[in-house]
Amino acid sequence: MEIRDAHFPGRAPLDAYGGGGFRFAGMSHLGSILCVPSGIHGWNAAGFEDLDIAAFQWFFDEQQDIEVVLVGTGKDLRPLPADLKQAFRDAGMMVDSMSTGAAVRTFNVMLSEERAVAAALLAVD
Repeated sequence: MEIRDAHFPGRAPLDAYGGGGFRFAGMSHLGSILCVPSGIHGWNAAGFEDLDIAAFQWFFDEQQDIEVVLVGTGKDLRPLPADLKQAFRDAGMMVDSMSTGAAVRTFNVMLSEERAVAAALLAVD
């Protein structure tokens, strides 16, 4: 049996969230996810305390294809630390934090508009 990191190779709207995971493209994923131009990836961030610059490296690696980054901070909105917001600005990306539910809805709208959007979404129960 081959075990691979969670990855969906492409962009897709998110169909549902909650219960500790997400549904998209006819699949489900338990845990947090990153939605970047190269696909949807499992993310090992479990809570807001895990959100540091290293946790967002994927976005910096794909920054040429990203204008807006949405960060779903869980059930409630939590502002990102100033140094993290500055790192995104320095890389030419706008970053906005919001509850995971709001981030999922905003991501889907921006994706349908074919905007250069990416998202980091903490799973919620």
